[in-house]
Amino acid sequence: MQKTDMLNKGAGGLFRKYVALFVLVVCAALIVNGLVEIWISYREQRVLLGRLQREEAAAATAKISNFIGNIEAQIGWIAQMPWTADTLDQLHIDVTRLLRHVPAITDFIQVDAMAREQIHASRVAMDVIGSDSDLSQDPRVTQAKGQHVYYGPVYFLRGSEPYMTIVIRGAGPNAGMSIAEVNLKLVWDVISQIKVGKFGYAYVMDAGGQLIAHRDLGLVLRNVDFAILPQVRAARAAETVRSEETELGVDVQGRQVLATYASITPLGWLVFVEQPIREAYAPLYAYLGRSGILLFAALIVASLAGLFLANRMMVPIRLLRAGAVSIGRGDFSQRISISTGDELEVLGDQFNHMAAQIQQSHANLEHKVQERTRQLELANLAKSRFLAAASHDLRQPLHALGLFVAQLRTELGIAARTRTFDHMTSAVAGMTELFNALLDISTLDAGAVAPSLTDFPVAQLFARLETMFSGIAREKGLAFRVLASSCWVHSDPILLERVLLNLVSNAVRYTTQGRVIVGCRRRDGAVRLDVCDTGVGIPQDQQQWIFGEFIQLGGRKVHGGLGLGLAIVQRLCALLDHRIELASTVGGGSRFSITVPAASARPQLPAALINHQPLVDVCKGKLVVVVDDDPRVLDAMAGLLRSWGCQVVAASSSAAIAGSAVPGRRPDLVISDYHLPNDKSGVDVIEQLRRGYRCRIPGLLITGDTTPERLRESRTLGYQLLLKPVDPMRLRATVNQLLKLGPGFAPVDIERDTTENSFTTP
Repeated sequence: MQKTDMLNKGAGGLFRKYVALFVLVVCAALIVNGLVEIWISYREQRVLLGRLQREEAAAATAKISNFIGNIEAQIGWIAQMPWTADTLDQLHIDVTRLLRHVPAITDFIQVDAMAREQIHASRVAMDVIGSDSDLSQDPRVTQAKGQHVYYGPVYFLRGSEPYMTIVIRGAGPNAGMSIAEVNLKLVWDVISQIKVGKFGYAYVMDAGGQLIAHRDLGLVLRNVDFAILPQVRAARAAETVRSEETELGVDVQGRQVLATYASITPLGWLVFVEQPIREAYAPLYAYLGRSGILLFAALIVASLAGLFLANRMMVPIRLLRAGAVSIGRGDFSQRISISTGDELEVLGDQFNHMAAQIQQSHANLEHKVQERTRQLELANLAKSRFLAAASHDLRQPLHALGLFVAQLRTELGIAARTRTFDHMTSAVAGMTELFNALLDISTLDAGAVAPSLTDFPVAQLFARLETMFSGIAREKGLAFRVLASSCWVHSDPILLERVLLNLVSNAVRYTTQGRVIVGCRRRDGAVRLDVCDTGVGIPQDQQQWIFGEFIQLGGRKVHGGLGLGLAIVQRLCALLDHRIELASTVGGGSRFSITVPAASARPQLPAALINHQPLVDVCKGKLVVVVDDDPRVLDAMAGLLRSWGCQVVAASSSAAIAGSAVPGRRPDLVISDYHLPNDKSGVDVIEQLRRGYRCRIPGLLITGDTTPERLRESRTLGYQLLLKPVDPMRLRATVNQLLKLGPGFAPVDIERDTTENSFTTP
């Protein structure tokens, strides 16, 4: 009941989630679309308003420019006419005609080159001719000097009408000046006719920033400072008008306006056209209102559509939920029917398929459990067989060794005692061989061996095999032949040699008559190494088990083998990634083949030129410290080293660490068991002695711990490590190597097959 309530609660939450998600998506789409439309409309409206305002400003500028230009042309015509004192009357007539044709000119003054007044015609006063009044200090004359055309500042006559002075210099060095006072009432007429919308307006400012024309005449007469407005400051600072849009500004009341301007080129005046923001964006505000109403309506429609679609979606989901609950209760026959024609129907079909698979899996589960149980039992049996075989092979030499020791306690002759010692040596060798084989297998299974791949000739391996087995084969009456080859391969020479050594050893051991042949052939970029014999052969039904541990021909031990050689071969080939193949017939012999990657041949020195240095015995007179807490091991190791000519100091771990058992002479070598009492190790002993003598004394560790971590740790610390039981010949070779290297050397991989690659068991 509680689970059903939870599912119902989850379904309700999913329903609300889908409705909210649908509404959110629709609203987001509408809002984004509305914002884009508003932004586009805003840009278009602003560009349109800017174009209209610029057209109005350009039209006003053209009218004012034409007005001033016409007056300038008429005055220039008078200024360029030649005249003398005798022709003043004719010049007066021309000036009178000018005043008649150009009503905007209220006063006209003609001065000669000496700045003396010759004609003064006026609409409001009597004309004066030839007065010769000196106007050289008149501001109109002084400011116009050096200029062909001079436009004076705008001034207001009687505080109501704007006027401007235009001065034009005549041609030639002795020409005078024509001075005209121009009424600018026409500028007012032009500006007052400009309308942008209902509340838009225009105004004109002269080059000095003074307001000279505005729809509101009171602002002009009160001389209101428009130069402080931001749009006016920006226009006066700009050189040209580049923008295609209007600029935001404020009017004298502080209201925001859209403003544009145009320049009257000959005068330096600016014509501004402005419209209040509220009026300019009124269509945009109306669009926003309509969009809000539409958005609200869309929200309502989207909510209703979301409810409908979510409800349609939740019906098959509820069916799926009910089916899942039934399967959870153990009803694997539950099936659902969804007919929506979409992915939900496909999901329902997949759900039914899954339920059928679960039903089938549940039906087969008991069978699988039984199968797994049987496999575990077989694995336990194999483990037990392996341990029983290993136990048997260990008990055999131990049993024989005990009997031989008992014989030594009796009175034996020299010949019998010698024979007994030989048998004891053979028993110890058999035990050591089995221990090494088991160690090899455990090391390979633990992944503690890392191959070192290189290119080398096959002839090197074949030469060593021929040296090792030709004599043994001859003693058995077998023909042993190694075929010459110039092939090179890419592999680990030591590990590959161990593989071939085990295969050849098996071939020689289990072949009673005939021959053993070792050779190789090239095969598609690889080299196939073959070991062929004429032995008894291996039955077809036993070939799949021949690489197991303690497996031998006929299921019993013959010829003194251990049954571990082929198990080691298989593991080494897997480590090297070399394919191993077996072809055998009963009574017809066997052929083991190893496929190795081929390599390019390289020149080699002749064998006669290779300098082989013999192993020199350097033990005599050397001081060796032996550390072990087992008195029997300590006594045996000390006796063996003394037999080699060494001076030996045997000490327990505590005495060696304290330095009480070590003489004043610096030791030449330290041999220590790895595991010592009180959580100490051989590494602690060697490091303590090195610190005491301030010298890197060579160290050798001996242990029965075969864990991969112990092997890696020893190699990382740079210590030579031998595994118990240690063969005396291997121990002597290692001691000689360390003594030859002397102090200060950090031995790493001195003799590689004394650590991880000791795969010698056939």
